[in-house]
Amino acid sequence: MGLSYNQHGNPLSSYIGPLNYIVEKASNGSYFGAGPNQFSTSFLGLRGKQEIGDQLYAVFNLQTLFNPHSGTSLNGLGGIGLNNGLGASPQLGNLANAYGDSSKAGQLFNNVAYFGVSSPTYGTFTMGRQSALTSDLVGNYDALSGANAWSLITYEGASGGGGVTEDRIFDNSYEYRVNIGPVRLAAEAQLRNGGNSATGNAFEGDIGFDYQGFSMYFVGGKIYDAASVGTTLTTAQVNALTSNQAGLATVGGVAGGTPVAGPGYAIPCSLGCASAVISDNTVFQVAGKYTIGQWKLYAGYEHIQFANPNNPLQPGAFAEGGYNFAFVNNNNYLTNRNQHVFWAGVKYAVTPTFDVAASYYGIRQEFYTVGAGPAAGTFSNVPGGPAANATQAAACATLGTASPGCRGALDMFALAVDWRFARHVDFYAGVAYSQKTGGLASGFVLATNNTGTNVNNRVSTYDPGIGLRYQF
Repeated sequence: MGLSYNQHGNPLSSYIGPLNYIVEKASNGSYFGAGPNQFSTSFLGLRGKQEIGDQLYAVFNLQTLFNPHSGTSLNGLGGIGLNNGLGASPQLGNLANAYGDSSKAGQLFNNVAYFGVSSPTYGTFTMGRQSALTSDLVGNYDALSGANAWSLITYEGASGGGGVTEDRIFDNSYEYRVNIGPVRLAAEAQLRNGGNSATGNAFEGDIGFDYQGFSMYFVGGKIYDAASVGTTLTTAQVNALTSNQAGLATVGGVAGGTPVAGPGYAIPCSLGCASAVISDNTVFQVAGKYTIGQWKLYAGYEHIQFANPNNPLQPGAFAEGGYNFAFVNNNNYLTNRNQHVFWAGVKYAVTPTFDVAASYYGIRQEFYTVGAGPAAGTFSNVPGGPAANATQAAACATLGTASPGCRGALDMFALAVDWRFARHVDFYAGVAYSQKTGGLASGFVLATNNTGTNVNNRVSTYDPGIGLRYQF
């Protein structure tokens, strides 16, 4: 917990743990105040290992991540729900507090909850809620791993989730790990909750090795019905959802006509509803690190391909943590979206208790054709529909932020220090500068005028901060 300044940010939320440390869609005015979970995320947990046979152990791990400033469990979808109705500029920038999609949605154990058996010879098999292999890679091969304020691949989560932050942790998952000499092997599968739920089935595998201070890791995977929540519901969507649950027809989000529910049924919103883009994602990662004396060097690369889903979801689809997706876009990727993520960093131990770390992170998005979303007054669509804009390519050539499908870039530079001045307690300080251009900045408050029209091609922010961390 500490203090943070954001050049362009949003007020602190009681639900979503970190601030909007990098420049986000709602980022607008400056913020100075409490900066929770800057250098790592606060958590409570219990894990155990009990011998049940000759060199055979039962293992379990239970963890929940929480907000030290409010005492609430991390809840990304809950934080988005607090801002529903503000899904466009200018009200999004003027009224919203910090929010962002997350793999944590207020569950009792929102980080991990698994058990299994382990053998030094035959490996470890675990079942339950556990991190994706893609998440393990970005966590282990990043010089600023865990620093929400200064590590892009920690903060934004999508790199660890194979393109979608909600998939950084898998429910209903089964994982097997084994070491053979210096070689490490692992496989993981998540099984679908049901027919109309996200995420669907997911499969990942990895291979890595450690040799004389050098470590390398490869991960590949396929994730079906991945769900991404980019922003809050608009005023029209809130009106349409309210009318649906009241049994009224809607036209353009305005109630009217005979009492008929939009999709033929009342959309459930047990804890809250959101709007999601659904995709089938293919991911490949490679990363390495090398330790030599007081130096540690890190680098990594990830390629993610997003495609329209083979199994389209329907309004009211079940999401993590007991939430629902009222509005479902199954047609966002009329052509496949390809994204490249890369990073490099260094950590230097000045003394045994004082470290300095610096990192660069980059994302490059290729041009893709954006499909039309659900029509006004409707709640879902099907893959293969029309394009959102028949002249998208020409519009992108004129202004890079004209469409989310334009070529885009994200760059982030970060520097942090960590001083462990007492047992269990350390002081940290850092700063990062991030900027987004082109399609990755489309629709951002800082890129639009008062009518919500894209006028700028670049948005940016910086976020110095300091704080104390207690570990036990």
